[in-house]
Amino acid sequence: MNAPLPRQRPPFDTARLDALLDDAGIDVLLATSKHNVQYLLGGYRSFFFEVIDAIGISRYLPVFVYVKGKPEQSAFIGGGLDGYSVQLGEIWTPATQTRAWGSKDAIGYALAHLKAIGASARRIGVEVPFLPIDVAPVISDAFPNATLIDATFPLERLRARKTPEELNYLREASERVVAAMQATFAGAAAGMTKADLVQTLREQETARDLTFEYCLVTAGTSLNRAPSDQTLNAGDIVSLDSGGNYRGYVGDLCRMGILGEPDAELEDLLGVIEEIQQAARVPLRAGALGNEAVTIAKARVAASPHAAYLDFTAHGLGLITHEAPRLMPNMVRYDDYDGDKPLAAGMAISIETTMHHPKRGFIKLEDTVAVTETGCEGYGDAARGWSRMGG
Repeated sequence: MNAPLPRQRPPFDTARLDALLDDAGIDVLLATSKHNVQYLLGGYRSFFFEVIDAIGISRYLPVFVYVKGKPEQSAFIGGGLDGYSVQLGEIWTPATQTRAWGSKDAIGYALAHLKAIGASARRIGVEVPFLPIDVAPVISDAFPNATLIDATFPLERLRARKTPEELNYLREASERVVAAMQATFAGAAAGMTKADLVQTLREQETARDLTFEYCLVTAGTSLNRAPSDQTLNAGDIVSLDSGGNYRGYVGDLCRMGILGEPDAELEDLLGVIEEIQQAARVPLRAGALGNEAVTIAKARVAASPHAAYLDFTAHGLGLITHEAPRLMPNMVRYDDYDGDKPLAAGMAISIETTMHHPKRGFIKLEDTVAVTETGCEGYGDAARGWSRMGG
């Protein structure tokens, strides 16, 4: 192990993590996903492996080791280039090891740390969706009597309530994404392609210190949301639905533009969507049940004359999209665990209303809101109407 840093406070609620691990029957935790390792380290993420994990014939596998009730025994296992960040004091754990150049190396160092401190590792928590299959035998060989338990759920619960710093990152991500969309709309012109729009948005987000993640884009009456060589024509409507990452936190929003002026029908259709979006915000507050906003929005959808091609969804947001709170079952294949449970201040939620109009095309608004003690606060709330494209 490298020389330990001066002792610092863990950047998360250790008592809450201990309780969550206890509920799950976990003695020690080996976190291996980028987002959870970042969270447990208080924000650190490998600068070298930010985009891709593969290297040589294996992969970069960060490991955060935590012993329930003993945060002073925590360790971070990283790659050789993470050593620079250890030298800069960016990693708080008392023990670090930055010589791992593959998944087996990384998990081997983590297990060696557990043995060195004499940890009782009969029930080891791992992130099953983020644990390479080649390291499972390494764990079994080192601790043959241990039981592996999926720690995905307790770690999701730990991240559910955002700190003020996390909320500020989400606010910045959201506001910068919307500003990038506004600049993209302003620079659009007839003859550009959907791929051109996405490239422009990528450049605008990058210029605002965001990591561009994706953009779903439609133009005209088409419902196809992939970037393509489809060209823009006068009168076309355009949707930009993009995720931009700021300090690891996702800004996920959708705004509408038009190459020209919207007619009365288009104004009305976007107005229907805006009304549902605002109605969904009304019940959002600490203590309200998670499904209250969904129930209200779904009722508005059902009562609309556009119900046949109108849809509403809501999901949690933070270091990843569709994290807790889980408010409704959807395409991501999780249940509505938080539907009948009270929301907490600091939870961040994406609400989105989508219209697949058979004649006018794809129309959508997606917003990010943070739950507060008395209500909710929208992040990146600008440009909610039709943005005129081309200046």
